[in-house]
Amino acid sequence: MLEVNNLECIRGDRSLFSGLEFSLESGELLHLHGHNGSGKTTLLRTLCGLIAPGQGSVNWKGTNIRRQRDEYAADMLFLGHLNGIKADLTALENLRILCQLDGLDVSDDDIWQALEEMGLYGHEDLPVRVLSQGQKRRVTLARLLLSKAPLWLLDEPFTSLDKAAVDFLQTVIAGHIEQGGLVMLTTHQDVSLTTGEVKQLRLGWKKDGDV
Repeated sequence: MLEVNNLECIRGDRSLFSGLEFSLESGELLHLHGHNGSGKTTLLRTLCGLIAPGQGSVNWKGTNIRRQRDEYAADMLFLGHLNGIKADLTALENLRILCQLDGLDVSDDDIWQALEEMGLYGHEDLPVRVLSQGQKRRVTLARLLLSKAPLWLLDEPFTSLDKAAVDFLQTVIAGHIEQGGLVMLTTHQDVSLTTGEVKQLRLGWKKDGDV
């Protein structure tokens, strides 16, 4: 379980939000909303330990994430709205390095398969710089197919994707949740995944039903 208690996040000399509390359990999706500048990305980066909160705590399985950095890093995958890949490397090379950083023991065959499933067949050996924005995004998202982390923190994962890729990504995320995974994501796009019985968290304002 991910638990957030009395969390405050500060940017510069301004408090983005304070007193924030919510939890996320196995098999749950939380959709994070908020206007530009409300602190969505800052919150996600705080949840993955890249930013220290002004006050409050982020707990994973009952322990503050700052007391279990290695264990938490192994249990969490954060994909930011930037792709975080190197332009001069191929899709295969990028994923090989990223998997090593994630501590994953995967073969090149595993990576080839993930790239093919993400619709990148025939582009695996091309330098990323020659790929379209959508293809670059697919390279990054292929990490989801290789990840063993139960907690996924996803910042605008559907950006630059065509409808087929959006639909496929929704299937991947839904499958992860059905298997007991935890997902928190932001998106400006209308996708069926974020409707129905899912948790909603809005920064900056609230309405009935929000956590």
